Amino acid sequence: MSETAPVPALDAHLGFWLRMVSNAVSQSFARALEGEGVTVAEWVFLRTLYGAEPAPPSRVAEALGMTRGAITKLADRLIDKGLAARRADPEDGRAQLLSLTPRARKLVPRLAALADANDGAFFASLKPSERAQLERLLKRIVASRGIKEIPAN
Repeated sequence: MSETAPVPALDAHLGFWLRMVSNAVSQSFARALEGEGVTVAEWVFLRTLYGAEPAPPSRVAEALGMTRGAITKLADRLIDKGLAARRADPEDGRAQLLSLTPRARKLVPRLAALADANDGAFFASLKPSERAQLERLLKRIVASRGIKEIPAN
């Protein structure tokens, strides 16, 4: 009869703790955004286009690591909400450009303040140096793993 190695507890894995914090931070932010009538994916889209020139869906998709189809669906939802606009590219009438409406440009800073408050609430127990160290470590992991996709849900 062969002996098997002991199975570690769930909380013995760093990924468990990362996921626990990530889920809590994300869910709290999603609830805050819900009060403003947008989803996390819509926030990411809005923030990406905020302060930028109108962009083709393909460029937005590339920036967010999403498919063009997903960006089209997201843009359609935001257009229906009056937060995004789609128009023909004046240099290529077959191409489309996405941009924010004036209403969205006013909304984005308010949503950014919610993001800041959410981060502040969750990471208040860390000293500024610890928060900076955590950010450096997470960025190092992202870079070493070649992670490109922006978390949008």
